[in-house]
Amino acid sequence: MIKAYRWLLPHPLVTLLLAVVWTLLQNEISAGMVVFGVILGIIIPWGTSVWWPDTPRAFHVSRMVTYSIMVIWDIMVANVQVAWIVLTKPNSKLRPAWIVVPLELRQPEAITILAGTITLTPGTVSADLSDEGHSLLVHVLHTEDPDAVRDEIKTRYERRLKEIFA
Repeated sequence: MIKAYRWLLPHPLVTLLLAVVWTLLQNEISAGMVVFGVILGIIIPWGTSVWWPDTPRAFHVSRMVTYSIMVIWDIMVANVQVAWIVLTKPNSKLRPAWIVVPLELRQPEAITILAGTITLTPGTVSADLSDEGHSLLVHVLHTEDPDAVRDEIKTRYERRLKEIFA
């Protein structure tokens, strides 16, 4: 029974999420759209499951919720900071930097979330991951101290992601 269930619904939470998102994206909720959302929620994960990595061994949902709230706050603050930089600093005074961030994270999902967090935060972009996955190359729009940016990424984001995926 379990194998048949996993064959049909390889990622049940993704199925549910896709069905709900599809239904909410419609102008009005109807039985037909809910059914179609469920069908999409079954077909998309089933058709793409061969490319999905294994489920992480451990994942703390409550810590991920607090991490997400922190990242949303950081995005809002960084928007204001970047707007201030753009409006007040001439190009000649900008100090962009490439920063190599050594990673202690080893789970691909955690590294992906870290890279996404950096890219989502205005003023920074994750540009490359080393072949071994031991360091991340980050571009910063403006910084006086690249080492401080690296240390902040490691303490503010990577440390929390290590706890989430512990």
